[in-house]
Amino acid sequence: MGWQERALCAQTDPEAFFPEKGGSTREAKRVCTGCEVRSECLEYALENDERFGIWGGLSERERRKLKKRVV
Repeated sequence: MGWQERALCAQTDPEAFFPEKGGSTREAKRVCTGCEVRSECLEYALENDERFGIWGGLSERERRKLKKRVV
């Protein structure tokens, strides 16, 4: 079974992970906190330059900052 199938977000409302501009990310990040595949999710988002949504508990802006620190 792949990490996507084990992800807690697969069992919740996907709209929480792709909020409207200015919308709250709190619920999605709360789900991510308890997810066993959070690191795999974040790694996927960084490798594939995902520009929208919450991945691995981070927003697009947070992932961009993380990439800048690593590079």
